[in-house]
Amino acid sequence: MTEPLCPVALTAALIRCPSVTPTEGGALRLLEEVLTEAGFACTRIDRGETPNLFARWGPRGHPRSFGFNGHTDVVPPGNPDDWTQDPFGGQVEGGRIWGRGACDMKSGVAAFVAAAVDFVRDTPPDGAVILTITGDEEGPGRDGTIAILDWMEAQGEAMSACIVGEPTCPEHMGEMIKIGRRGSMTATITARGRQGHTAYPHKALNPLPALVGLLDRLARHELDQGTEHFDPSTLALTSVDTGNPASNVVPAQARAVLNIRFNDLHSGAALRDWLQAQASEHEAATGVALDVAVHISGEPFLTPPGPLSDLVARAVEAECGRAPVLSTSGGTSDARFVKDHCPVVEFGLVGTSMHQVDEYAETDQIHTLKRVYARVLQEYFA
Repeated sequence: MTEPLCPVALTAALIRCPSVTPTEGGALRLLEEVLTEAGFACTRIDRGETPNLFARWGPRGHPRSFGFNGHTDVVPPGNPDDWTQDPFGGQVEGGRIWGRGACDMKSGVAAFVAAAVDFVRDTPPDGAVILTITGDEEGPGRDGTIAILDWMEAQGEAMSACIVGEPTCPEHMGEMIKIGRRGSMTATITARGRQGHTAYPHKALNPLPALVGLLDRLARHELDQGTEHFDPSTLALTSVDTGNPASNVVPAQARAVLNIRFNDLHSGAALRDWLQAQASEHEAATGVALDVAVHISGEPFLTPPGPLSDLVARAVEAECGRAPVLSTSGGTSDARFVKDHCPVVEFGLVGTSMHQVDEYAETDQIHTLKRVYARVLQEYFA
């Protein structure tokens, strides 16, 4: 009998691939070899410098095609001397596996790959199992999961439901499933005045008071009080800068950056229009030109509680011993792209160490995660 695929050993092998965005680092090549040997039809969907992998076991276009989505790219490790373990060593010690991507999210990819490989070998389903894995989740995200989904649409490939394997649990394994995410947008506000000498401020037009006044108005504004499934929207100021090294010069311009995480009471376009209206009003009052540039990285979305979240919640409770909370908290993920393709939820490990020095994952949790994914597949195709 063929031995089960060990998700911890696969996680270690993936960590040893230095796949810092956008470098592939050998991670997708490794997965392609493993999945091809297991009978999956694999296609590399590289767009520009971005590496991506699509893998399917079973017939194309089957109405029961369960999917998993994840990424093998990681953020930079920083100074390796700050680590007590090799950031690309994949060392297992003290019940933990250490290295960049151990938590976010090579362990999640390893768990769903191992679950899928064992499942189709031991209990071949009437349907298809699809894995979509990108090397561009931690980067701009323009040529990663989006490219895979574009290719799938062109090729007649489709998932009927999907789990994204991002870390979702704040402190304890099994405590949270993500059924949606808030939207995210970043705005850069540039205030343009007229440079001058600080001894003669009446001959200059200082952009800073106008900019600071606008920022104060925006920061004090309550966007909403939340909705049934979403926390209140938030606006955070992240940067104010003039680039002015001289204390006796009124600067010609100043720049500020803010980020808004917004719920389903808003759209990115509506918030952009609100920011621009606030800036125009303040510009008219101060005489300082205030330009607003906005980048919307994702709209809010929700997979309403129902068959998919119920299926995953049953599997989580059976394997983890606790009933998970359905949440929309946290940042963005590639589920914001998958939701346009099929119903999607997120479930993965405890995420306390992601992006940190000495990133790690508990090895027993990786095994549990594989069992959760395997149980989902078994019940979905039962």
